[in-house]
Amino acid sequence: MARIIFIENDGTRHEVDASNGVSVMEAAVNNMVPGIDADCGGACACATCHVYIDENWVEKTGTADSMEESMLDFASDMQANSRLSCQISVSDDLDGLIVRLPRSQG
Repeated sequence: MARIIFIENDGTRHEVDASNGVSVMEAAVNNMVPGIDADCGGACACATCHVYIDENWVEKTGTADSMEESMLDFASDMQANSRLSCQISVSDDLDGLIVRLPRSQG
């Protein structure tokens, strides 16, 4: 179990408990965090679960593979720390993870 902190573009903070093995996107959707649309349901086929990984967590969340990078090309306001939250699996190592949400998805 890990606590994930989602910060909306306007600064609104949502802290959720996520079970190991679910994706960060699933944790957001299961806890009704606004701003994660997840149109493809986690299949890495859209960019509607785009997040910005806090700089202190970039190494722990890993890097995007080529498929994820291709989908990130469709994300609005992509940055160096952009990831698709459906591609990040929750583990105890991510307890306290901070992700920021873009102004809009897709």
